[in-house]
Order: sequence, then structure tokens, then C-alpha cells
Amino acid sequence: MSEVLERLPKKKINFTGEITIVKANGKHEAFDPEKLRFSLMHSGASEKLTEEVVSHILSELKNGATTQEIYKHAFEFLEKISKPVARSYSLRRAVMELGPSGFPFEDFMAEILRAKGFECLTRQIVMGGCVSHEVDVVAWNDKKLIMIEAKFHNELGTKSDLKVALYVKARFDDIKDNVYNYGKSNRKVTDAWLVTNTKFSSTAIHYGLCSDMTLIGWNYPEHGNLQDMIEEEKLHPITCLTTLNRQDKKTLLTNGVVLCSNIRTKPEVLNLLGGVNVTAVLSEINEL
Repeated sequence: MSEVLERLPKKKINFTGEITIVKANGKHEAFDPEKLRFSLMHSGASEKLTEEVVSHILSELKNGATTQEIYKHAFEFLEKISKPVARSYSLRRAVMELGPSGFPFEDFMAEILRAKGFECLTRQIVMGGCVSHEVDVVAWNDKKLIMIEAKFHNELGTKSDLKVALYVKARFDDIKDNVYNYGKSNRKVTDAWLVTNTKFSSTAIHYGLCSDMTLIGWNYPEHGNLQDMIEEEKLHPITCLTTLNRQDKKTLLTNGVVLCSNIRTKPEVLNLLGGVNVTAVLSEINEL
């Protein structure tokens, strides 16, 4: 490992070319290496490793390359040097691809909490003191009743800011004094969570701490953040699979198949797809 890192470039590689790439939604745009750097750095890659990956991508990049192809090349290169960073890079992107509606992200959060011993329901309408509210995830066990607002973002740089925290806190304040029947018992809400797949602004974090509202982001708090929760329970979303195309993933998500473990437990769900290589899909899931 030390020999590999020694050969990594220390200076940022400048890119002045005009290469057009194709995004997942079919739109064309000029390749911006800063977006790749941002993604790598926020997956835990050092500056040296980041520049090595960028250099590798630039050496192979051609007009018309898709963002999926760029991601795949970067991921394969990372795997050879730092598997932890490669895993983080893959996982972060996979969660991003649970959109655009945000519903799969809510289902994904429910699956994480079920793995932690909670019972969960998504998209619940509950009555507050003044008005009714749709709560993204309601989770409960013998001791806790948690109401969760899940804020999903499609772009890495998007943050949930103070305005979002204030809005969510106001909703939770309206429901905190009411009694709800979950788990066959009547009780009040014990915890209010605001969860996002990206980051929070510093003012949102400060407000959350001051107002006793739990904030969970990709890397916040330091321990028990979203990435930790996913990796602890080994709950990889199906969007991390390279053996399925975008339409395959969309079909599975629409049918409530969110986790790789769902496919591993019931491989017959792949019958929803046409012509998919079942053996290859299951092999990739086992590798994860």
C-alpha cells in the first residue's frame, strides 16, 4: 500500500479539454473533474488518491461516456488501492440513486430500522394538535415511538439547512402531545428524527442540538451516522449493483425491492425483469 501511495501525484491535475458526457437522465453536459473530486474526497479518499483516480479517468475518458461508466471505472480503480474508500464511494452513490421521488429512500430507512429491531410503517398520516401530517417513517419498539422526516437529495452538494430543520421541528411540535396507537399500545412520540442522505448546514446542526431533535446525515453525527447504520447492518441498496441496468433497478424499486438482501432471500423477484443474468446478480450480491 505504501508503495502505491508514494507514486500518487501531489498536485491537482488540471483539465482543459471539452469532453461531453451523458448523465443518467440522458442529458449531455461537459465533464467537470471537480464533481468527481468532490465525490471521491467525500467518500474518504485522500487528496493523493483522489488525484490518482482523476488522472486514471482522464486518460480513458471519451466523448459520449456515461456517468455510470465513469463511476464504474473509478470504483474498479479504487478497489485495487483502498477497498474501504471503494465501498464508501459505491454506497454513497447507490443511496443517491434511490430517487427521484424519495419514496425508496423512506423504504430504505425503514429497512435499516427493522434490522435494528424496530417495527416500521412508511408514509403515515397522523393527526397533530392543529393539523394532520404525513410522516415519512414511524418506527417503534417496546420503549420508543419515533417519527422520522426523510429528506432525500439527488446531488452530493445539496444540504438540509436551517429552514428545513425549523420546518420539521414545527411539525413535530404539533404532534408531540398527541397519543398514537402503534405496537398495540397508546403512547406519545419519544423521539423526532430528521434524516438526510447528504449533509446538514452548520446552523441546522446547531439548531438540532439546541432543540433536542435528532439529526442523521451521511457522515453526521461522527458515530451512528447514516453510513454507519447501513454498513453495520450490511444493508446495501439494489442501486449499488452493476449487473442491473437503470431500468431493472427502477422496476424492482417500484415493486418494493430496495435491498440486495431482498433479492438474495427471494431471487424469484428477478423474474420481474426480462433477460437478466440471475447468476451474475447473485454473485455480485454475495461479493458485497
